[in-house]
Amino acid sequence: MSQTFEAAAASLRDALADAGRGLVEREAMVELVALSAVAGEHLLVIGPPGTAKSEAVRRTARALGGSYFEYLLGRFTEPSEIFGPVDLRKLREGTVETETTGMLPEAEVAFLDEVFLGSTAILNTLLGVLNERTFRRGHTRMKVPLRVCVGASNGLPEEESLAAFADRFLARIFVEPVPDPQLEELLAGGASLWRETEARVASLEALDVLARGAQAADLGPVRPHLAHALRTLRAAGIGLSDRRAVKVQRLMAAAAALAGRQTPGVADLWPLIYAVPTKEGQALAREVLRELLAATENPALAAAALEASAGPMARAQRIARAGREVLSGRPSQGAAEELSAWRLKLEGVVREMDAGFAPETLPPELQSLRGEIRIALEGPAPAVAQA
Repeated sequence: MSQTFEAAAASLRDALADAGRGLVEREAMVELVALSAVAGEHLLVIGPPGTAKSEAVRRTARALGGSYFEYLLGRFTEPSEIFGPVDLRKLREGTVETETTGMLPEAEVAFLDEVFLGSTAILNTLLGVLNERTFRRGHTRMKVPLRVCVGASNGLPEEESLAAFADRFLARIFVEPVPDPQLEELLAGGASLWRETEARVASLEALDVLARGAQAADLGPVRPHLAHALRTLRAAGIGLSDRRAVKVQRLMAAAAALAGRQTPGVADLWPLIYAVPTKEGQALAREVLRELLAATENPALAAAALEASAGPMARAQRIARAGREVLSGRPSQGAAEELSAWRLKLEGVVREMDAGFAPETLPPELQSLRGEIRIALEGPAPAVAQA
């Protein structure tokens, strides 16, 4: 019995909530993988090594169901490592065919780490897989079941040929190491990932129900708002290619579907931020579109929607919350080691403020918090025990 639209949306929301548990500061990434899968588009994740990119994709893939393929590309990676080896039996018969069992052409969710290190042969074949959902190599021609491919890299490519390939990834998210105020949360969350826990899993059927709902969505009511947003971005010097401007409608329709809405509205404009190609461009887009994005609302993709619409304000709220918690947890004066650790935490909060905001742009809430932290740090330092 096929799932209803409402049941599919609910099951995917539950599965994503479990997938993001324990992944500190990576909830938005988890949600964007699902958003891209429903939209039939691909996601590019930019960030330094060791920032849980692969773990976030693995957990989301499990939540979505279906087959999963993952590979770390290098300069010397052979096409057969991604797409499968040549079928030797067919080769003896004079036909060059690829044995794709367990490889990328048969995956529903794929993760390619260091994707821009792939050879020209790999990237050219990937273009057909990403754009047309078709695998071509030798005599092999096949449709692929790929719902979403997530590419990851330490930075955006500068070569023009690679930039053209990167443009096939419609959505982009830029990740950073977890900030100082959340180190305890990071350690606790990371330790929880070592334990096998029961997690809710959706199904490809639910994903397909939502994808069909997104494809059938009436974008007419929201299209004038999108056009206005695009004009606003152009006026600010942020240009999206015609292809990206058109395709972002698919992300908006998918966002509405995941929220249980069959008709996208102004509340679903926020994926436009993730279609802006650069980190600096995304930050500027948040500023110039602040009024349009004020209506953002999505219970299924809350972290991604908040990051898109609020950006620095969302970060300020997280820093303020963490700082207040640290201030309220001041140890007793007699506990020298605990006091030293507490002061280090407060200094970490200040460093996070300085890294995220220039002094003249520091939100009032953080200005007040900074003053309270300064007073706390100016108090007597704990005495160091003598050996």
